[in-house]
Amino acid sequence: MMDGKVYSSDGHHVAHVRGNQIYDLAGKKLYDLRGQKIYKPTGELVGYLNSAAGDRRLDKSADRLFGTRK
Repeated sequence: MMDGKVYSSDGHHVAHVRGNQIYDLAGKKLYDLRGQKIYKPTGELVGYLNSAAGDRRLDKSADRLFGTRK
């Protein structure tokens, strides 16, 4: 897994990926990443990324995980 940025479905930078973990812009760990699947630390599947390498864009349904859609 490569490090990179996570963008909302409409192109806003919302998080960073380091290894297999997703962090908010302040550096707080939010989620685990396995392939293109996003999991809570408890192991619950909560969303998907559209790409598995480099900079990634969220699937529209996963925007809510980062407060970008209501």
